[in-house]
Amino acid sequence: GPTRKMPLTASAMDFFQLFVPDNVLKNMVVQTNMYAKKYQERFGSDEAWIDVTLTEMKAFLGYVISTSIHHCESVLSIWSSGFYSNKSIALIMTQSRFEKILKYFHVVAFRSSQTTHSLYKIQPFLDSLQNGFDSAFRPSQAQVLHEPLIDEDPVFIATCTERELRKRKKRKFSLWVRQCSSTGFICQIYVHLREGSGADGLDALKNKPQLHSMVAKNLCQNASGKNYIIFTGPSITSLNLFEEFEKQGIYCCGLLSARKSDCTGLPPSMLNNPETPQSRGQYRIRMKGNMSLICWYNKGHFRFLTNAYSPVQQGVIIKRKSGEIPCPLAVEAFAAHLSYICKYDDKYSKYFISHKPNKTWQQVFWFAISIAINNAYILYKMSDAYHVTRYSRAQFGERLVKELLGLEDTSPSH
Repeated sequence: GPTRKMPLTASAMDFFQLFVPDNVLKNMVVQTNMYAKKYQERFGSDEAWIDVTLTEMKAFLGYVISTSIHHCESVLSIWSSGFYSNKSIALIMTQSRFEKILKYFHVVAFRSSQTTHSLYKIQPFLDSLQNGFDSAFRPSQAQVLHEPLIDEDPVFIATCTERELRKRKKRKFSLWVRQCSSTGFICQIYVHLREGSGADGLDALKNKPQLHSMVAKNLCQNASGKNYIIFTGPSITSLNLFEEFEKQGIYCCGLLSARKSDCTGLPPSMLNNPETPQSRGQYRIRMKGNMSLICWYNKGHFRFLTNAYSPVQQGVIIKRKSGEIPCPLAVEAFAAHLSYICKYDDKYSKYFISHKPNKTWQQVFWFAISIAINNAYILYKMSDAYHVTRYSRAQFGERLVKELLGLEDTSPSH
């Protein structure tokens, strides 16, 4: 749960600033102004440009964050006369001023001589965000490694033409998270770029098990020695990775797939389906040290690899129609924790910012901001302030936008 007690009067902004404090926003102001100056030295002066202030930077963020609640395809719709126009917030800043800030907006204006990382324009922000996640929250023992749902707004996908879909650029990165499976709080983010060559680029993508193993190790850098149980999907599950994690005091439970998983070192007899028909709930087990390979039948064969649960401990899967189906405890735990993450995706993925810039670093930035707001809401729901105001996720987002735009008084209320 949360590591600090927030006051009863804590606002949406207070929770958001646990992860994106004023010093981070002030740095964005400095970097944006530096970039604007350098850009104009190179390409000619821009008479309409005036240095951005902290108040304007907050308003700028507020406008873009508003697209996560109203799902307008373009943030500029706020100033239009169409369906997504928003007169109540459009008066704070003119559209032309917003577009100027959008043109010059930067988190890191210039590459330093030591920088080789492709995400150098956003890495300090991601590091600061990670520190905020680590210091504000203690996760539960059970956690999940996965790619959260950050795909296009389903309403847009359903209504746009094939030509419009083809015009939209594919993302050049994949975003993975380590997530507390009892609260949904995202503890760690890892961004993998899908461009370039070398160990982290397209060459690595050709060897997917190796790539996913690298992703898992990056996500569990801060998890050593804490006895966490990590749940993984088929792309990450592998005997070599689980044995490596066990040496670090990290325990695992993962679903196996002969097609998607790295099955090196696993007995082939357990990877092939038995010829004799099986009844639901039947299972076979093979062990090696603390590691168990479970083949469980329920309208199909499901295989699990785990060193976190004893294979002799019994559990049940409860189905609405067929009632209880017996299974090893590892299977029950895996189903329970993954179903929670599915609920999280259903509830929170629709609040990702729908503004889609062309630059990869900006796409990553807005996804990271979306995750920070969702985490802020989770902390809010676990705080005393929630019992006073009880905002839904949409209301929390609206409050945050208004506070960033200066439309709400964030001082203690009566």
